[in-house]
Amino acid sequence: MTGERLAQGLAELADERVDHRFKGLPPDAEGLTVGELAAERRNLFDGGFTTPVLALSAEAVEHNLAALETYSTRHGLAFAPHGKTCMAPQLFARQLEHGAWGITAAVPHQARVYRTYGIQRIFLANELVDAAALRWLAGELAADPDFRFVCYVDSLPGIALMDAALREAGATRPVDVVIELGAGEGARTGVRTEAECLELADAIAGVDTLRLVGVAGYEGEVPDADSERVRAWLRRLVALAVEFDKAGRFADLDRIVVSAGGSAWFDAVAEVFEEIPALSAPVLKLLRSGAYVSHDDGHYRRLTPFNRIPDEGDLQPAFRLWAQVVSRPTPGQAFLNAGKRDAAHDLDLPRAQVVRSGRDGSERPADGITVTGLSDQHAWLATERAGDVEVGDWVGLGLSHPCTSFDKWQLIPLVERDGTVVDFVRTFF
Repeated sequence: MTGERLAQGLAELADERVDHRFKGLPPDAEGLTVGELAAERRNLFDGGFTTPVLALSAEAVEHNLAALETYSTRHGLAFAPHGKTCMAPQLFARQLEHGAWGITAAVPHQARVYRTYGIQRIFLANELVDAAALRWLAGELAADPDFRFVCYVDSLPGIALMDAALREAGATRPVDVVIELGAGEGARTGVRTEAECLELADAIAGVDTLRLVGVAGYEGEVPDADSERVRAWLRRLVALAVEFDKAGRFADLDRIVVSAGGSAWFDAVAEVFEEIPALSAPVLKLLRSGAYVSHDDGHYRRLTPFNRIPDEGDLQPAFRLWAQVVSRPTPGQAFLNAGKRDAAHDLDLPRAQVVRSGRDGSERPADGITVTGLSDQHAWLATERAGDVEVGDWVGLGLSHPCTSFDKWQLIPLVERDGTVVDFVRTFF
């Protein structure tokens, strides 16, 4: 049934009409369905696409999907990639095809999108205290006995709010929860001490609307993170799971959940999770990295664990934002028609990678060209030589931070190496 809902949802995406809502698409494609436009296999550069246009490499996406599947399988990890990165059902489907256990969410809206497309396992990496969202969740759990949902708890008031809302909603199934262990003083969410974790476990045991199924957290928030500090925190998380199990807090479970893992330290997660001893039930060692699917040319290229373990694989940047030179006011300055509305800029500025001639379509490296700033709809370029670019040229930009790249585009061409557009990825932010 899950596969049928997902397949139906993806078919409906293909039937959506191309119109003014979608940036960069060919004006003469208006009125076609997305599926019809994809079937035409137009070329990104001479098929009528307008700039700026964000492209996603078909080859890099497939490579990255396979890389994390291989890594997770090799290390005995289940995988629930964080869907907030892309919010793209087509990519969720590809992740599930590549062995994902489920998809991670951060907020109720994301979970609703997932359910619309038939996602059967959702890990919500947040405490859920919104009464309206809990009513919706109770209805989903009641309507579908195969739906598996897990979320964080990190406070006594949160447990009380969840319990009250679920009782008011007449919940027929308890909500599975994991206690979030905070990554340290000054970190983001999560319980700061093991003693507080025990208090929460007692409170959960005192209500019938919640069921404690494990422990979790996010090692990316460890203050002044380095290999030693991250592994020390992960061992605290594992020790907490062991202590809970010895105390009988996981009685009658078919699986105990121990979850961590962003995109910067999944090697440490794999190493420490291998140390988890045998517990009273099999352990679902759940990794949640999300940025890997597109990777990037900045932040995650610097941070990926594959830099430390190159023999285990690698990731390839999949994004390239194409923009056009629209002004060349001085020999040392040029402007593109893409800015903050089009490019991620919260971690690093875009990087000029390649110039495609507006005259003959030839490509050359963007040597001597630097993006120095972004306005709302312009990228500021510094150029070393007067002939580096001219008005009409296309410049391909590498981006940093996938999460704030996907969210600026509702329909993203999936492009093969020769420029052929083979599909369009729909996002829901």
